[in-house]
Amino acid sequence: MASRFDCSDADELLTGMRLARAALSRGELVVVPTDTVYGVAADAFSAAAVAGLLDAKGRTRQSPPPVLIPGVATLDALAAEVPDQVRALVAEFWPGGLTVILRAQPSLDWDLGETRGTVALRMPDSRIALELLQEVGPLAVSSANATGEPAAMDVDAAESMLGEHVAVYLDGGVLEPHEGAAASTGSTIVDATGLATGGGIRIVRHGVISDAEIERVVGADLVT
Repeated sequence: MASRFDCSDADELLTGMRLARAALSRGELVVVPTDTVYGVAADAFSAAAVAGLLDAKGRTRQSPPPVLIPGVATLDALAAEVPDQVRALVAEFWPGGLTVILRAQPSLDWDLGETRGTVALRMPDSRIALELLQEVGPLAVSSANATGEPAAMDVDAAESMLGEHVAVYLDGGVLEPHEGAAASTGSTIVDATGLATGGGIRIVRHGVISDAEIERVVGADLVT
């Protein structure tokens, strides 16, 4: 049976984080608030856990989840190369609502799905999410909703869609949409893999960081 913890209560937060860490170590799923939407998280290095995440959402391996990380040091460990343009973007927008697609380190022992050798990485601006990431390491995290349904902005919505697929729900209250963001409440996703072959950066999902803000940082390296 799933457990739910109110993170505004210090005792419940402490217990919830402990049980969330234990659940993730067993290959189970945890719902956690981020700075954009609620996410459903799995150990990024457990193929079975990632498969369980995709199954809970009703997705296939053709829709691999992004990976949330605690900081830039982990970006350098997981990406094969981090171009200067990406360093400029993460310096401006991390922690925050920017996800960057890069070539993954080929030596990584994980299976996120059909990634074609890439990985989508983000450092969230969420105290609860960052604390969990600092304790357990990179997490495969997708929005905590069934595929085709609106992203969950509170734990009730996440629980109604994911139910017993999830072992622990961390309730961080109702998340507020970012002011001035695009219609999407999720992170803005940019694909930077083209930089390695003389191309540019493409926005593949419009989210809480506007196209204009991305262009302000990378200029002519942003392509359509």
